[in-house]
Order: sequence, then C-alpha cells, then structure tokens
Amino acid sequence: MLMNATDHTGARWTAFQDPFADRLGGGFQTIQGLYAVASGGMFGLGLGNSRQKLAYMSEPHNDFIFAILTEELGFFGAAVVLLIFGVLIYRGIQVALKAGDFYGTLVAAGITVMVTVQVIINVGVVTNTIPNTGVPMPFISFGGSGVLFLLIMMGILLNISRNSRSFT
Repeated sequence: MLMNATDHTGARWTAFQDPFADRLGGGFQTIQGLYAVASGGMFGLGLGNSRQKLAYMSEPHNDFIFAILTEELGFFGAAVVLLIFGVLIYRGIQVALKAGDFYGTLVAAGITVMVTVQVIINVGVVTNTIPNTGVPMPFISFGGSGVLFLLIMMGILLNISRNSRSFT
C-alpha cells in the first residue's frame, strides 16, 4: 500500500519531510515546536516566559511540552532533564540485571524500555527527527492517567529493586 498526501498517514509523512511546505496546516505544530527550541538558546527565557505556548502552539502542555521546556530552560535545562531521564533509565537497567528472578528481570526491563522509548520518540518529534506520533513525555506531559500509570510502574520497579540480589 502506497501512502499519498490524501490520507492521514501520508499527510503526516509529508509534514515530516517538509513542514514549511504547509505552514498553516500539517506542519504548523512542528514549526512552532522548532521555533520554541530555537528561541530558548543556551539558558532559556526563564520559567513561565515562553512565547510559543501563549499564542502559537495549540495544546503546548501535551506532546510538545519538551519544546516549551527547552524554550524556558534553554539547552542546558533540557540537557539536565535528559540527564535525569538517563539516570532513571540507567538505574532501571541495573534493576533489571540484578532482579531476583527472571520474571522480575522481564518486568523491570519492560518498564525501562517503555520509558526510554517514550522519551526518545517525544524528543524526536519535537526536533522533527521522526514524524509526529503523539507520544507524551513521561512525567512531564499533562494527563492524569498517564502519570498515574507511570508512577505505578515506578513503584513496581522500586519493589523489584528492593527484592533484588545485592543492589547498590
């Protein structure tokens, strides 16, 4: 099956390839996200001082929250957030490797992979490295049920680490 610009998937693919071709349509959110990332600079505009979230981005608290975060905190703030996710992922891998049983290893690895993939996809969408998919940023994007289930998964991961062999 070939994709064409008339179906939804084709429109997303076209907007991914050249978002500036349809500035007010399919490429609008991506362009505004790129503007937000670029206007943040190295140190950002300050918390709450984002210009893109006020008038240009629709629903900035959802899938494109990383763009707003980068605009307000800058490159260094975004790097710190990604570093925190890196530490979380690293510790999740350690928990998976030192789990007491095979089931614990699979559950810990699954939770860690899920968080990792969500972070990678969200950052990729915001930077237009991958097509827009609608995957939220873990713990940061707005939404009660998503955050609730992430917190439940972190509790399970902590329980696995508590019952692991010689975890330090």
